[in-house]
Amino acid sequence: MKRRLDAKETVCDTEVKQVQDGKKSKQTLIGAIEQIVNLAVELKLGDTFHEKARPALAYVAESMSLNEEQALVFALFIEKSTDDHIQISDFAELVGCRTVRIISMMAEADMLVEKRFIRRIKDGDSICYSVPKELVNAIKENRVYTPAPIDHLTTEQLFDRMAEVFKGTDKDRLLQELDLLVAANPQLAFCRTIQSYGLRDYNEERLLLYVFCNRFINLDNDMVGEHDWDEFFSRSDMRFISYHLKGHSLVLQTMNVLENCNSDGINDPEYYHLTNKAKEELFADLHWTDQQTKKKSHLLDCTTFAAKELFYNPAVQRQIDRLGELLDPEHFADIQQRLEAGGMRKGFACLFYGAPGTGKTETVYQLARRTGRDLMVVDVSQIKSCWVGESEKNIKAAFDRYRSYVRQSERVPILLFNEADSVLGIRQEGAQRAVEKMENSIQNIILQEMEQLDGIMIATTNLTQNLDKAFERRFLYKIEFEKPSTEAKSRIWRSMIPTLNERMAETLAERYDFSGGQIENIARKRTVDMILQGAEPSFEQLDEYCRSEILGQPERSRRKIGF
Repeated sequence: MKRRLDAKETVCDTEVKQVQDGKKSKQTLIGAIEQIVNLAVELKLGDTFHEKARPALAYVAESMSLNEEQALVFALFIEKSTDDHIQISDFAELVGCRTVRIISMMAEADMLVEKRFIRRIKDGDSICYSVPKELVNAIKENRVYTPAPIDHLTTEQLFDRMAEVFKGTDKDRLLQELDLLVAANPQLAFCRTIQSYGLRDYNEERLLLYVFCNRFINLDNDMVGEHDWDEFFSRSDMRFISYHLKGHSLVLQTMNVLENCNSDGINDPEYYHLTNKAKEELFADLHWTDQQTKKKSHLLDCTTFAAKELFYNPAVQRQIDRLGELLDPEHFADIQQRLEAGGMRKGFACLFYGAPGTGKTETVYQLARRTGRDLMVVDVSQIKSCWVGESEKNIKAAFDRYRSYVRQSERVPILLFNEADSVLGIRQEGAQRAVEKMENSIQNIILQEMEQLDGIMIATTNLTQNLDKAFERRFLYKIEFEKPSTEAKSRIWRSMIPTLNERMAETLAERYDFSGGQIENIARKRTVDMILQGAEPSFEQLDEYCRSEILGQPERSRRKIGF
């Protein structure tokens, strides 16, 4: 029979007693952490907390090689691990105790940082913390977490670790962490070269070199500006670096490690990169001279795009033709020069919007093929991350990469934000939730980048009413892809299924309000059945395919959503 709880006894009391009495056959880390957090919240870290929580605290402490106070702080960090910017003051709100009690835990938090169980981040004037995902996963699986070793790494592993350090370390510890990585791997050409530069007494320049190497290898960015490194330096260090860079007096410049970027034989005073000599020395283990820096690893080659005939309504066709003329290499450079001479922005941002299946994305591919422009596609769903701050870095890195391609390419490539609905919607005013803040931050970055755009950006979206006004102003060309007219649908039917005569195509066009994508679905079904049955499907079978495409809704009840 199940023992009834005394009126004054809590569930947490029972759990702890079960641990004390040995009634739980197997304690787990996550279970012990949950008990600690529950008791901390219930008792507000009062006088009886340690007595009641001692079994769970002892279990966590022994498992993770901590003392009991560190085990408490560790448990609270795990409870807040979904937040990538944890502040010590958050624990006072979680537990409901006085802030002064929480402040006393800061020394223990520092010890957890030293053990690499948590990461300390400098966020403006505030100190924040984050919990490594690997640690959380280990706790879930009841494994003791051991930070990954930093020695005996391959060059690829070293740069993976370097990327983690840049993302998860506050700038007060950043140089120290990077130096430890280099010192621990003297077998690598990169580390030996760094040491050979003799920058031991030049902390600012050593960190700046790490920044350039990280951006080049991990972000594929060979055009680095002041905005790319300002978050890692104090204001005084920034003034020092800026002064000496402009005077070409940094040690890194005199050693021919850094130089200004060059465009058409003219030095760009705002952007810098590693010299070819430095790349050959630093990245010898990566065979840089053979790979040529993964120069176009994120670009789609326009010569690989298959030609495809697309059908538009007359108004849309005129706008597409005009845009094609603008992007034609014979006109594009001249137009940019004239805009720049007039003090206007020379980048072109275009919005393709309308119902799904109306040819928005395929039009971008065909424009790229016709004008000989490679394509850099940004997948918005991959840009977004559940870890706070990562999404903003991802979107910024995408624009940095595109800028680098613009500089490197003979013909300016096209930047495509495909299915960008989630980043073009109306921004949230007074956003409180982390997700809303992230969405607003991403949108603000995109808006700022559109102001500075030096190339061609095309965004596709199904949005019609929910477009943020700030985006609307920044898109020079806005083309609505309506569903095709009856005449256009008839032409699509005949292009997709050449065996249809004119009357059959007109009948299907009048009978069904389909987009080009839906008509293509019907054509694919016909092809599959021809292969399986060995015979041409009849017109009646085509009509049946069409009815099934409507997903069982009566045709007249279907809402027309425009083209």
